Amino acid sequence: MTYHPKSEFMRVMIERGYLADCTDYQGLDEALLTPGQPAYIGFDATAKSLHVGSLIQIMMLRWFQKTGHKPITLMGGGTTKVGDPSFRADERPLLTEAQIDDNIAGIKKVFSAYVDYSDDANGAVMINNAEWLDGLNYLEFLRDIGRHFSVNRMLAFESVKSRLDREQSLSFLEFNYMILQAYDFMELHRRYGCVLQMGGSDQWGNIVNGIDLTRRTIEGEVFGLTSPLLTTSDGKKMGKSQSGAIWLNPDMLSSYEFWQFWRNTTDADVGRFLKLYTELPIDECDRLGALEGSEINEAKIRLANEVTTLLHGADAAAKAESTAREVFEKGGVGGDLPTLSLSASELGDGISIVQLIVKSGLAKTGKEAKRLIAENGAKLDDAPLTDAGLMINTNTLASPIKLSAGKKRHALVRLDS
Repeated sequence: MTYHPKSEFMRVMIERGYLADCTDYQGLDEALLTPGQPAYIGFDATAKSLHVGSLIQIMMLRWFQKTGHKPITLMGGGTTKVGDPSFRADERPLLTEAQIDDNIAGIKKVFSAYVDYSDDANGAVMINNAEWLDGLNYLEFLRDIGRHFSVNRMLAFESVKSRLDREQSLSFLEFNYMILQAYDFMELHRRYGCVLQMGGSDQWGNIVNGIDLTRRTIEGEVFGLTSPLLTTSDGKKMGKSQSGAIWLNPDMLSSYEFWQFWRNTTDADVGRFLKLYTELPIDECDRLGALEGSEINEAKIRLANEVTTLLHGADAAAKAESTAREVFEKGGVGGDLPTLSLSASELGDGISIVQLIVKSGLAKTGKEAKRLIAENGAKLDDAPLTDAGLMINTNTLASPIKLSAGKKRHALVRLDS
């Protein structure tokens, strides 16, 4: 990147590694010299929470507000009814309106930790695209909007082309998604003066469509900016772990498990993740990322604390670190570990250790749990677990037990009183 930005936001995007591409570097940079410019990122409501894979976009909105501008969190109450086909091998399952509303309510909880929804000039706003999509007249939409789209060009977009090249079905419903997303940008510009859409680099085609449509229909000057699609240094998709998605809502993933995910960052990713997911100064991120040997572990703890503080608060981060130190350094139980509570009726005459490992989330299936035991990867109260046929009953759970999968994943199992 050789462009030298004038605006603070563009400088942050470039220095911290958020920027993959931009439709007009200089034009956007000049526009952002005027405070209070609105920009949006769209989030479809396909689950009750966003996960870590969306955190880079959320941080971009946070920086946008911190540098004096107005973030718009666009909820896809309308587009979720269609489903984004981008880089998927199959069609998304269709959700009911009630499910979508429920998911939006869950997602709302995340954003307020990162952006300020105040009445200030640059206060964030949350908008639902159902506001304009639900009332569309199909014939009018085809005549006024559809005529601006070339099917030849749409077929050439990588997100569509990759499905067709693999001879995987792409429904007409999904094919319409990119038109609806382009329409979102036009409506946000018309209704709220929005000048910028941001998103992951897989959204580049959709963003460009929106810019073209806005220019053709209302002669608006708008811009697009994308972030890189992140993978960890070992090639894994960001936001996933052995135990599943790393959700941002605390009712779907505890603050301890969230903290532990960041603590387990690969050495090579520490510096980069500090720049993307914390607000530490660049030189401090570089210093911590360059540490080696046992010192890099303290950098990982700093990363975990900073990221967890932003989402869950400083108290939750401190408690997670305290629990981790108790578990790892002192061999203790740790009061903040993920906990599985069982009733006496659930236990009955006893439950197998394999079932417990699955129920506690340390393995997805019984087969995986048995393999974990066979490969000496499971522990019961810090002692190697070798008997896959072990039964746990009310006597065993007279006091809580700790299950471990490898060195880094733990869970408590206790009997409900």
